[in-house]
Amino acid sequence: MNKNLLILIIGVFLISGCDQQVDQKLVGGDEDVTEVRKTTEVTAPITRPKFHIDTDDTFSAGSIGSYEASHDSIYHHIDENLDKHIAEIQRWIRQPSISAQNDGVQEMAEMLRNDLTAIGFQEAELVKTDGHPGVWGYYDAGAEKTLLLYMMYDVQPVNPEDWDSPPFDAKLVDHEMGSVLMGRGATNQKGPQRAFLNAVQSIIDVNGKLPVNLMVAAEGEEELGSPHYPQIIDKYEDRLKDVVGAIFPFNSQRPDGAMSLLLGVKGIIYFELEAKGGAHGGPTKAEIHGSYKALVDSPVWRLVQALASMTSADGNTILIPNYYDDIRPVNTEEQQLLNGILSNKNEEQTKQALGVERWIDGMTGEEAELELLFMPTMNIDGIWAGYTGEGTKTILPHKATAKVDSRLPPGINPQEALAKIRKHLDANGFTDIELRVLGGYPAAQTSVKAEMVQAAISVANKYTSTVTVTPRIAGSAPFYQFTERLGIPMVPFGVGYGTGAHAPNEIMLIAPRDGSSIAGLAEIEKSYVDFLYALAEN
Repeated sequence: MNKNLLILIIGVFLISGCDQQVDQKLVGGDEDVTEVRKTTEVTAPITRPKFHIDTDDTFSAGSIGSYEASHDSIYHHIDENLDKHIAEIQRWIRQPSISAQNDGVQEMAEMLRNDLTAIGFQEAELVKTDGHPGVWGYYDAGAEKTLLLYMMYDVQPVNPEDWDSPPFDAKLVDHEMGSVLMGRGATNQKGPQRAFLNAVQSIIDVNGKLPVNLMVAAEGEEELGSPHYPQIIDKYEDRLKDVVGAIFPFNSQRPDGAMSLLLGVKGIIYFELEAKGGAHGGPTKAEIHGSYKALVDSPVWRLVQALASMTSADGNTILIPNYYDDIRPVNTEEQQLLNGILSNKNEEQTKQALGVERWIDGMTGEEAELELLFMPTMNIDGIWAGYTGEGTKTILPHKATAKVDSRLPPGINPQEALAKIRKHLDANGFTDIELRVLGGYPAAQTSVKAEMVQAAISVANKYTSTVTVTPRIAGSAPFYQFTERLGIPMVPFGVGYGTGAHAPNEIMLIAPRDGSSIAGLAEIEKSYVDFLYALAEN
């Protein structure tokens, strides 16, 4: 992600595109560190707030009837062309598009644009931004309704040695769950997105046109925090305000076949903290001999202490004053949705998928679900300094850096959260610690009562026997651009199963084993067909 080397005075954040998008700037304290070190901020003990569910009312997805129409000729076309559709997904995965390293990003953007043209979109173009290009597409079916398709074409970095199959080979691999496609982007997010376009192509091939008009607003920086996505929306904002909603193709089934429909995301701030030598102490130009620690301050210890000041010793309670104050309480609709989730929750299955043995503080059930969806986090993504190679090198490094993210539930403003972090560091004597903002945006959420959500639930009920609806996931995406800026509903939707996002051996299930209740690729594509028609018919 681009790094601006301008040091800002606390509280100054320039906003680009939308007034809630966090600009990428460097934030540093402006007080004399030798004086500030002598004082610390005295506050009352900080504890994590507790939320409760106060109603027994439960939202049941089964109360919405299953989608009953059948589009047999399109389904048949999908079945007849399934090998070709698998190859289309493989082609996308074999094209690297690692946004953090600018590896294959331009080529992937061009591939997406060219594919939209080949499918029949009348408009398909690259959109210039201050970062990686966006991709815009418009398919005019002459229909009454227009749907927005949000896409991300970038993926996370990889360590090839950690993979059972090379991450960009996109091989079909035999798995305990069936035949899976393994590769970076298989489930996050190239697999389901290309499956959606396969469904679009099948509808056009059979019926000549789509039942709805379709706009595409794709980005190549989602894995960087979507810093320039507002610039894509800027160019087409007037047209986008007329759409009925936005969809994000998504593999939403669990290993047991149950499906979770997601209505929102947490917000996020992502930043770097860096300690360097200077007038306050420490080497100023380069590393020095480790023996001089007897006389010279260590920037590495300085950073460790600054990080440690931000949370409790176990890392689970944020000690930034007032950080929890603005969390929006659980509303009635969310409580009803959560009751539905808890009745179908399989915590042990989730732990196994994540490779963990316990939640923090031994939480279970309602407490764990509320913590996941309504609590902000403070997470160290990476930390580095000095020598980390084999053997020994006794040095005193001149700087140390950490990458940190904080997930933000509804109610917490990203700029205000950053300002509180800066204030905390300064009040505790860490004015020399630089805070570089790399990205951020607020949470977003859609009501279960929205027309397109009702259509999605009806289709989900057709393809799986168990559907739960969650108000949001604990992860982040720039959906506020739709829900807040454009004022339209947004839903990540799709049957099917995938796992390994951001991790080695990422997979998307293509052909489940006999007896499985998970949808394979053919059913995934058919469900997207049904969704487009259900939306048009509502």
